[in-house]
Amino acid sequence: MKPVIQPTLVVLTILVGLVVDRHGGTWGQPLVSLWVWLLFGVLMFQAAALRLRLLACLLIATAGELVLSLVWGLYDYQLGNLPLFVPPGHALLYWLGLQWAGRMPGRVIALTPWLALAGVSALAVAGIDWMGPALLAVFLVCVWRGPSPRLYITMFLLSLAMELWGTWLGNWTWRAALPGLGWPVANPPLAAGAFYCVLDLLSESVCRRKACHAS
Repeated sequence: MKPVIQPTLVVLTILVGLVVDRHGGTWGQPLVSLWVWLLFGVLMFQAAALRLRLLACLLIATAGELVLSLVWGLYDYQLGNLPLFVPPGHALLYWLGLQWAGRMPGRVIALTPWLALAGVSALAVAGIDWMGPALLAVFLVCVWRGPSPRLYITMFLLSLAMELWGTWLGNWTWRAALPGLGWPVANPPLAAGAFYCVLDLLSESVCRRKACHAS
């Protein structure tokens, strides 16, 4: 039987969902949240082998969003809240990365870290984004020392595309200065995908520990 949820549906959910959230008025965000949670529920039922990974991703993403947005104030959502669709949205993006990582051309995998290094360095030297080098260092450590470099690079690219779309629409905005340090921050930071790499690494770690305990 053909799976109910295909990568195309997840991509459309992200693209259209952010438009509805931004321009859908009072009911926009609740409708998007309902749809994303429904999609996540179906995916949990469909992808039994990835269920633990997706659940770990959901829980870690929720904690991360609470800390980064509501506590630290690194970025702000348009209504000043944490939209209910965001945590399961991270899990959907993670699932998409798992589906596409093995299909990503080798040349893209090889060039992405070097292009990221060049872009982040240029923004830092220009005084546009000083948080970028720290995020880039996290990304490179994940790629060079983590167990799934293809996944991390894929997620880095997917998350950058989503960040560009979401910030352009105005669903969320990164603070112009890093809270606590005052460093300039781009909207979005070019290396924001490093957060997603850490999320994926932690989700994988939870699954490996669970597997070890089970054995």
